[in-house]
Amino acid sequence: MKTRALLLAAAITSSNLALADDNAQLKAEIEALKAQLNSLADTVEQQGAASQNSGVNIGGYGEMHLNLANGKGNEIDYHRFVLFFSKEFNERTRFFSEFELEHSLAGDGKPGEVELEQAYIEYDLNANTRAKAGLFLIPVGILNETHEPDTFYGVERNSVENKIIPTTWWEGGAGLSGKIADGLSYDVAMHSGLESLDGNLRSGRQKVAEAKANKAAYTARVKYTAVPGLELAATLQYQDDLLQGNGPKEIGARLIETHAIYQNNGFELRTLYAQWDLDKDINTVTSGASKQTGFYVEPSYRMNDVGVFYRNSGWDTNAGDRTDSKFERHDVGVNYWLAETVVFKADYYRQKEAGDLAATGYNLGVGYSF
Repeated sequence: MKTRALLLAAAITSSNLALADDNAQLKAEIEALKAQLNSLADTVEQQGAASQNSGVNIGGYGEMHLNLANGKGNEIDYHRFVLFFSKEFNERTRFFSEFELEHSLAGDGKPGEVELEQAYIEYDLNANTRAKAGLFLIPVGILNETHEPDTFYGVERNSVENKIIPTTWWEGGAGLSGKIADGLSYDVAMHSGLESLDGNLRSGRQKVAEAKANKAAYTARVKYTAVPGLELAATLQYQDDLLQGNGPKEIGARLIETHAIYQNNGFELRTLYAQWDLDKDINTVTSGASKQTGFYVEPSYRMNDVGVFYRNSGWDTNAGDRTDSKFERHDVGVNYWLAETVVFKADYYRQKEAGDLAATGYNLGVGYSF
């Protein structure tokens, strides 16, 4: 009996020692795992801090359009795919860029283009004044600087800012922007200009691609935003010579643009007027193109995620001497926002030329920005 008790005690002691060894090994494994997790957490925190301190930001936007022209000439097009990259070097110095692919495919025989629409350095001279140099969007109109698809109504950008201003319009140069008083700001810039032999200003955009720079252009804008919901702005632009010094004489060009935006409880009203005046020269610029004008009025109303709009617009790129070159257009449509920067669009339009019905159709689109 005594022997059995001794054997049982020895077995229990051996079992406890083995269990103690297992617990010690388990504790050691747990401590090693904790150390690995802590190391991983430190690495993630360091990478997160490095990312935050790097000052690099990425954004972009895109839009696809379906244009239905009464069964003829229908087209679907991934119109734009755009990426933004910016870098904050320090509290006063930063870089902005915009890289775009148009119409999905680019290259020889393809419909699209790869474009650099912005690439400039901005520097804070003081609390109220910023300077920039590089390739930047011209401060004119409503859409030229802010044209993400979730920020405007209609599948396509309006015809006046497309054909008269001409959006999207960028140049290379240097500029100053600043605050004059509360709600009153200015932008001035000296930059490259258009080159046009026939007065077609949209096709005269050189896009800073080995652009001729024999003559400069100058832009100045004043903007008033002191009243909540109201924006008033006016831009003057002057170009020395549309021929870039390659003609028998210089063809100067002057643009004046003014617009107003008013927003209140879902209601918005946009109005814009723009006019070009070109020096006449029968051997270079057509006499009709010496004056080019355009306007539009666009009321809209948004309730929660749905907004509706109507736009009345008119433009004339040959208003100098001709009387049969006026276009008039009426657009009506709806925007539906799935998220604040994701939108589906639909609209209908009727367009007249010289008083006669020229085109009607429907447009459907989807767009986003981030």
